[in-house]
Amino acid sequence: MSFPMDLFADDDLDTLALPDAHITLYRRPDLGAAPATLFACLQQELDWREEPITLYGKTYLQPRLLAWYGDAGAHYRYSGRDHVPRPWTRTLLALRDRVAALTGASFNSVLANLYRNEQDRMGLHADDERELGPQPVIASLSLGEERRFRLKHRHRKDLAPVTIPLTSGTLLVMAGETQKNWKHEVPRESAKCGPRINLTFRHIESGRQRR
Repeated sequence: MSFPMDLFADDDLDTLALPDAHITLYRRPDLGAAPATLFACLQQELDWREEPITLYGKTYLQPRLLAWYGDAGAHYRYSGRDHVPRPWTRTLLALRDRVAALTGASFNSVLANLYRNEQDRMGLHADDERELGPQPVIASLSLGEERRFRLKHRHRKDLAPVTIPLTSGTLLVMAGETQKNWKHEVPRESAKCGPRINLTFRHIESGRQRR
């Protein structure tokens, strides 16, 4: 199942009718600057790194670049590694405040991903780590090249996977029971494509962090 962008309503806000989930798509949020301008700024401004991941006893470099920013103490364990956030940049802080005002949620950290080309990807997973709390709000901002965002239900085999094309400047918000019931991914593309930056704003609950 897919949700082509031209089938959405004419307004800027759409709630996806998926069972066991609360997913909202903002098609044209006010980001304070053009998406292309923000992409160029973040591509140069952030401390992008190749991070390793260990799967089945073997360690690989993840197929994208990452950067972790946030409040002091907002440590996060992701892909088997502990991430200590770098201080907010001016651009990230401005975007965080706009996303928070738009969604009504508070965020103390952001995981940034840079997909360099069609080969870079994000594997199927859920943002269900303990430190995110039982019903996390994950606000995902896309900048740059359009990429497919694919969702798959964790328990119901009768539900077909859902694919949403995310264009530059769109904001996808997953809340409620979404992470408990759905996994998501950004798959590899078969056709050539340019770079994409994805910012996933979230709130780390310090009392729930693993020791």
